Amino acid sequence: MLEYNIIVVGTSAGGVEALTYLVKHLPPDLNAAVIIVLHVSSHSTSVLPKILSRAGNLPVSHAQDGEAIVRGRIYVALPDYHLLVERGYLRLTRGAKENRSRPAIDTLFRSAARTYGQRVIAVLLTGMLDDGTAGLLAVKMRGGVAIVQNPDDALYPDMPRNAIENVEDIDHIAPLSDIPSILIGLVNIPMEIEPENPIPSKIEFETEIAQLNLKAVENESDRPGKPSTFGCPDCGGILWEVEEGNLLRFRCRTGHAYSAKTLLATQSDAIEEALWIALRALEEKASLSHRMASRMEAHNQTLAAQRLKEEAQSAWERSAIIREVLLKDNANTGADTEQ
Repeated sequence: MLEYNIIVVGTSAGGVEALTYLVKHLPPDLNAAVIIVLHVSSHSTSVLPKILSRAGNLPVSHAQDGEAIVRGRIYVALPDYHLLVERGYLRLTRGAKENRSRPAIDTLFRSAARTYGQRVIAVLLTGMLDDGTAGLLAVKMRGGVAIVQNPDDALYPDMPRNAIENVEDIDHIAPLSDIPSILIGLVNIPMEIEPENPIPSKIEFETEIAQLNLKAVENESDRPGKPSTFGCPDCGGILWEVEEGNLLRFRCRTGHAYSAKTLLATQSDAIEEALWIALRALEEKASLSHRMASRMEAHNQTLAAQRLKEEAQSAWERSAIIREVLLKDNANTGADTEQ
């Protein structure tokens, strides 16, 4: 008989509240280790272990590189480090960001699936965009259990909804209030041992590249997917397209990875940044041209002054168009947020 004894949990926006509730309702004799990734800023100081320690009955700490995995303990990812599961211990790495995040949920789920297969329970809670979906796919490929918070119950439903749309055979879609009892039931009931699905080369590759393992990128023919027409927003390299069922993902040579939705959001941010740069350049050109025109008028260089005034006016007009686009985008974003 085999027991589920590795619980991996991923969450983003609204995650502190969700995790606090989850941990509060787990018993002190839980027959499993709980490993958590919450999206946090790389420059922030995480106080999540303190919050969860006060809320629940299990010891909670930030994961340390090489630390042994012990049942009845909760391990929390540090800011700016991917958290990976190895046989019997944890690894911290500063590999390339995945879905613009480090730590990333997909990285944790994928490594747990590779190492422990059927013994993994993966829980995806509230959050924006779609980190965690590819990781849940890996867990299901290896025979593990997938639990997703009901989107109608989540403070931010994007992550749970995207997982439900793209991962077949999710084992439990439940409100947060039901998830602790589901976990307790799973870890306390031994399951029948079944032949484990082999580790797909895709999971091996993506786990290794998260650890900055150069062997993972030495042979170009071993890279999963096919070259796309898109460049990596982080490093400018070619992105490879990786298709898994309905899910389309992208990964570059150095390891940056994106879901299609995250790549679209990243490109939108890049467009806005480019518009702000163009706006600044045009306004600076208009200001400088106007100043030079004034100096030339003072020296009776009328024709040259007139040409510079025309350049200044043209720059102001083009900058006004860009400013209007930026204001419209901001207004649309505000309307979406209110909805």
